Amino acid sequence: MTGSVVIHEGDNLEVVRTFADASFTLIYLDPPFNTGRPRERAVETVRSVGAAGGRKGFHGREYERLRGDLRTYDDRFDDYWGFLEPRLEEAWRLLADDGTLYVHLDYREAHYAKVLMDALFGRDRFLNELIWAYDYGAKSRRRWPTKHDTILVYVKDPDRYWFDSESVDREPYMAPGLVTAEKAARGKLPTDVWWHTIVPTTGREKTGYPTQKPEGVLRRIVQASSRPGDRVLDFFAGSGTTGAVASALGRDAVLVDANPEAIAVMRERMPHAELAGPRRP
Repeated sequence: MTGSVVIHEGDNLEVVRTFADASFTLIYLDPPFNTGRPRERAVETVRSVGAAGGRKGFHGREYERLRGDLRTYDDRFDDYWGFLEPRLEEAWRLLADDGTLYVHLDYREAHYAKVLMDALFGRDRFLNELIWAYDYGAKSRRRWPTKHDTILVYVKDPDRYWFDSESVDREPYMAPGLVTAEKAARGKLPTDVWWHTIVPTTGREKTGYPTQKPEGVLRRIVQASSRPGDRVLDFFAGSGTTGAVASALGRDAVLVDANPEAIAVMRERMPHAELAGPRRP
């Protein structure tokens, strides 16, 4: 059974604020590193929760202290986090009690984001740090070439989240001769390090969208952390890989993007999708 897809065109923060609480089992976010926002040195004093004009967060003063400490080391990250934080808070509001949040980052922000997300959501809600390793592009001879992304995984309730390892596509054993023929044929369960090529330059997946992620990576996420009929949200949707995979697996997907190019790519990729927001010819 093919799941439905609804595409919203518009600013993702404005769009998702109209969605109901706890309405998605799986939320996947792949935010851009370079948001295009001008760099401004942020000046902010530590405020406790409940103070007039203070921040309404999950872990209050501890969070503000950590954010202040990290700003001391790299104030450039604060501009990025100022963009990402309200979107993460909305994602957390929208996540069902048995839901899981996947945040896809690169090496430039993953370490900062992990510390701040622990403080924002609670360290006990952290489930995994996934490493997606690949091999493409230039190879530096002045340092170890950077060939991986990080996906941070958080669960709304550590006692209730859905995780189905048996439904996940399996991987071949690296040394199949060391296991039984039956095990070798079935393959092994993935670990927290995923080896997967990027989207090939030729082939059915290629849409031409610059930040497109491979279906194999998203398929594993959707299989593990949602069930047929569940609702899946991606509000940095880009080329729509999350929606294409979720729909093919019988989940209902909601996608958000403000880029007209992304909307056009998604409409062509998923002709069955419904378009919400400003309509284009």
